[in-house]
Amino acid sequence: MPSQKRVELAGSHREMVAGASSPRPVDNHEMVQATVVLRRRARAQMPAAEEFAFRQSNVASYHTRDEFAVLHGADPVDIASIEAFAHDNGLTVSERSAARRSVMLKGTAENMQKAFGTALAHYDTPAGGYRGRTGSVTIPANLEGVITAVLGLDNRPVATPHLRRADAAKASSGLAPTQVAQAYSFPVGATGAGQTIGIIELGGGYSSSDLNTYFGAHAPTVTSVSVDGGANQPGVDPNSDGEVMLDIEVSGSVAPGARIVVYFAPNTDQGFHDAITMAVHDTVNKPSVISISWGGPEDSWTPQASTAMLEACTDGAGVGVTITAAAGDNGGSDGVSDGKLHVDLPACLPPVLACGGTKLTLSGTTIKTEVVWNELAANEGATGGGVSDIQPIPTYQAHAGVPVQKATKFAGRGVPDVAGDADPVTGYKVRVDGQNTVIGGTSAVAPLWAGLIALINQEMGKAVGFVQPALYQMIGTQSFHEITKGNNNGYQAGPNWNPCTGLGSPNGAAILKALQGTTAQRASAT
Repeated sequence: MPSQKRVELAGSHREMVAGASSPRPVDNHEMVQATVVLRRRARAQMPAAEEFAFRQSNVASYHTRDEFAVLHGADPVDIASIEAFAHDNGLTVSERSAARRSVMLKGTAENMQKAFGTALAHYDTPAGGYRGRTGSVTIPANLEGVITAVLGLDNRPVATPHLRRADAAKASSGLAPTQVAQAYSFPVGATGAGQTIGIIELGGGYSSSDLNTYFGAHAPTVTSVSVDGGANQPGVDPNSDGEVMLDIEVSGSVAPGARIVVYFAPNTDQGFHDAITMAVHDTVNKPSVISISWGGPEDSWTPQASTAMLEACTDGAGVGVTITAAAGDNGGSDGVSDGKLHVDLPACLPPVLACGGTKLTLSGTTIKTEVVWNELAANEGATGGGVSDIQPIPTYQAHAGVPVQKATKFAGRGVPDVAGDADPVTGYKVRVDGQNTVIGGTSAVAPLWAGLIALINQEMGKAVGFVQPALYQMIGTQSFHEITKGNNNGYQAGPNWNPCTGLGSPNGAAILKALQGTTAQRASAT
């Protein structure tokens, strides 16, 4: 066929990982899979996430999954154009989804490189090897605007689990998740029955025997879904196993009546994105809340991948799914050693309920003290939080007092929205790989809030979905325990909202009551 004019795919430029070895060419016969993300059908008609915000009336602000696929999924004509592109380049289509706006292509490295105008190579780093690329992806000019992202050619890890294990000598100070829920006044009598909690995992696995030992007779139903070849693999990576078990055991303890579905995917931009879209558009399991405890600094993502993640989470708002995400465990730097302040992705995405961390001490069943979690001096982590340098401030934060980004003065999205106990010293008693231990980190706060949302959904009789606008109307009320003391080595705590703990830790019963009493007029004003 005659050669076609090619154009760079906007936002696809890549640099190799700092400190990586010189590249080694890939074997031309190596099999590669990539997810091609497509534009929305009638893109101009896609509302902003806040159009799907929770409202108290019985008229849902969001769509069913089937409705959303028809209204805002990919156009079949666009899918057909990618299938033709694949055929012309010796690639095969292994999956296609109009709802997820994605087509997965498989083929040899040689054909993938030709199809996307890039060179693949293998790199070694102190953290492990990866197959990567540098420069930009190119596509035929006729597909410009049709393709919004190509993910998976570069399979470097994009995220880390945001958990911190307690020192063995301090493990006795841990709390059962139910103790934390009681201190935060989670709705009494609710179990999450009728709800499904989706959990995104990029490694590790769970053991049914550990879950049975931990939960006893009250073990929730836990199933797994494979995404892009990811699988439940306990015993391979103890740290990732800790993340998986923490997520299941915290959410399952506070919402024992909910089903839990774990979506396992590779730790790549492709795997992360595809796991979220799989969970959001899952018409079989239908999660009403999704918990994410993995992430990476927002500026470590390519713009195309960051946008794809944003749109995947916006889809969540569109179908009434609440997405909770850990804000990070390395303070205001988010673990970047450039001396600047950073926030974590996906927590920084406006449709996501970003979860920060506190140090909680109890007196019996009530809160004795609660301050910002910051144990960086003891090498035990600190809550992430700050101001995005990429995502603009959302409407729901317009009157929350979010400062501009300190270095760039950008009026960005403030992180986190809410908080909860995260200090490993006052962390959560869990069971991992046959051992009882105590784990903290904002990784515990995301499933804690996911469990709370499941309880609220049960009591409301419907999914609250994109709930942030309603939560920000509760500033200064008894719905939150404001955290006014402490810092995260970047920002200082303070009243109302702050860039360490957001609105504060929850008073679950008061939040439920406020949502039940929120008027349609107040919700529509967000």
